[in-house]
Amino acid sequence: MTIREATSADFDQIWPIFHEIVAAGDTYAYPRDTTREQAMAIWLEAPRKTYVLEEAGSILGTYYLKTNQPGPGDHVCNCGYMVASTARGRGLASAMCEHSQAIGRALGYKAMQFNFVASSNEGAIRLWHNLGFATVGRLPKAFHHPANGYVDALVMYKWLAA
Repeated sequence: MTIREATSADFDQIWPIFHEIVAAGDTYAYPRDTTREQAMAIWLEAPRKTYVLEEAGSILGTYYLKTNQPGPGDHVCNCGYMVASTARGRGLASAMCEHSQAIGRALGYKAMQFNFVASSNEGAIRLWHNLGFATVGRLPKAFHHPANGYVDALVMYKWLAA
């Protein structure tokens, strides 16, 4: 497995991962009918950096890294991670999160924040806690889960600087 910076040519393999996850509506707060063009703007054009995790030429996961807030908050980055359903349970999200923390530090960020983690996404929450993130906020019923109704969204944070 390797993690490398994504190019626009990678989007042909990123799109099916993005589309499957967003269409499910249970983890990301993007419209479930997000188009390919919108997805490309969200995942490849808006972030500061986008990476892919690949194995034998196939992209199995991807993440973006961007500045969370401009100005006085520009020392905090934000990331989003997606893993193909066929590759889950192999530690890929963990590898990408660890990689993103190293990249964040290299780019001069002092902290990383996840703004809107659905409380129903127990696997991700457990993983982020295991990787040193703290839940620092809870937004009651802020995420409309397709099966569970209105669930809380969590704000998670980790100081990256020594």
